[in-house]
Amino acid sequence: MSRDEIPPGTLHLLILRTLARQGELHGFEIAESIERQSADILTVEEGSLYPALQRMLVKGWLTAEWGTTAGNRRARYYRLTRAGRKRLDAERRQFERVTGAIVRVLQTG
Repeated sequence: MSRDEIPPGTLHLLILRTLARQGELHGFEIAESIERQSADILTVEEGSLYPALQRMLVKGWLTAEWGTTAGNRRARYYRLTRAGRKRLDAERRQFERVTGAIVRVLQTG
């Protein structure tokens, strides 16, 4: 089965949900988790992931600390903040509203 890019506007939602579900993760773990949870349909490009994580840090949705991976590599570990949890709820509601509208359009006829 081929992989697809993440639809525009949903990367923040997927990152926030992944961190809410799994707690503190480094970037590669976030990407792996999204890919695994999507049954390997979605692919998270490094060139999209790290700029998104940086934007989310600036907005206060995440915090980050440097640590060491199980493979003894230095990595930045990300954690959801209270503001990030609120943003997750807002983005999830908006996503459900928009996808519901799309489904209605597709089913009409």
